[in-house]
Amino acid sequence: MMAQKQIVLGALDCFAPGFLAQGMWAHPADRTGDFNSLSYWTDYARLLERGLFDMLFLADTIGVYDVYGGSRDPALRLGVQVPINDPFVLIAALAGATSNLGLAATGNLLYEPPYLFARRLSTLDHLTGGRVGWNIVTGILASGARAFGRDLMGHDDRYDFGDEFMEIVYRLWEHSWEDGAVVQDRERPMFTDPDKVHQVAYAGRHLKMSGIHLTAPSPQRTPLLFQAGASGRGKQFAARHAECMFVNGTSRASLSRAVADMHRALAEQGRTPDQVRILAGLTVIVGETRAHARDKQEAFKAAASAEATLVHASGGLGIDLSRYPYDSEIEYSETDANRTLMDNLTRQPDGSRITIRQVAEKMSLSSRNMLIVGDAQTVADEMIAVVAETGIDGFNLARVLMPDSLEDFVRLVVPRLQEKGAYKAAYRSGTLREKLGLGDGARLAANHYGRHAGEEAVASI
Repeated sequence: MMAQKQIVLGALDCFAPGFLAQGMWAHPADRTGDFNSLSYWTDYARLLERGLFDMLFLADTIGVYDVYGGSRDPALRLGVQVPINDPFVLIAALAGATSNLGLAATGNLLYEPPYLFARRLSTLDHLTGGRVGWNIVTGILASGARAFGRDLMGHDDRYDFGDEFMEIVYRLWEHSWEDGAVVQDRERPMFTDPDKVHQVAYAGRHLKMSGIHLTAPSPQRTPLLFQAGASGRGKQFAARHAECMFVNGTSRASLSRAVADMHRALAEQGRTPDQVRILAGLTVIVGETRAHARDKQEAFKAAASAEATLVHASGGLGIDLSRYPYDSEIEYSETDANRTLMDNLTRQPDGSRITIRQVAEKMSLSSRNMLIVGDAQTVADEMIAVVAETGIDGFNLARVLMPDSLEDFVRLVVPRLQEKGAYKAAYRSGTLREKLGLGDGARLAANHYGRHAGEEAVASI
């Protein structure tokens, strides 16, 4: 009999008061107003470790959602991912408060110098003992580009830039320092053997550099790599670089299609499905009984903000939804924002279109995530069935009410998953990559593109 597949589980959040469940920061029982407090996050991380979560994943946004109404004011007034703080600083603070929890964050490579970014991630990987992950994004907000004095690059051009950025950081992480370069020999004295540290260089259309990596090799060298590209060019980028991939879908059918697409893209890169973990966004409302869970859902829907949901959706789509009648259908428009979101809302498999009202009402608590509502048994059974039927490896769980959503999940759902053999009873040892059963020990897999990127060029310098 085949063993039950164990679910990979992350908590998906943002270093801001408002994330996917729009407007819930105003709920009297919600604690996200304390997001600037370190104790808020250490309590959060320790709760996740108690529930054996694989990681805390911190999304990030560079720029302001200012498309709705042509103004930044609704986002500021309603707390739509603003104010927002630096998630990498938070990872450093959480390193000492946890011992097993993976700590991953989004980093927008359009606005980072790759040489310094590589050092920051290596530093964090050292401080966490190899528990750091990086979600590679290229950004969708024109307001972010303007803040850097630029125009937003075209959709596919952003991925071309991203490939060059990755060439640089791979060379720094994987090839600048040999294993054993740090000797710490007090007698000679020699801290580092200079012959085992190599200059790396790169010259591309967008980026160029030459230098040694300033940080000695960290436990993983390259942090665990995440990506959520779902457009044609995005899938190609994800299949080349990602070890964990994020997919969105509100049904088993849509998730199955997304997984099949990613598997095809992986095959084109010479990689196999067992070399990645695919995680779907998930929102859970769990109660002691099914009726209790439904009552909670109705109460949450009443507290959520429809306007904030449209502010968020407008920024993602790149079109101002305030300009159209509330019951009008969203029509496809080519923009340089989130093309996958545009496709999902305007090109349904059955040919139907979604109205602005439906976006405001259906996405207010879970955005583009799957939503499961029920008692612990119902939630656990549904999670197991989704994994079995779609080919995903697990979920990124987004809270509705903080901390109640996660406390209820850990208290009620985790034991049910464990009873069914679908969830671990203890953490694996090792780095984040090793805990997830990926890579070559703590390092990138031997056939991963980044393991050998620029190897010949380094040897010739």
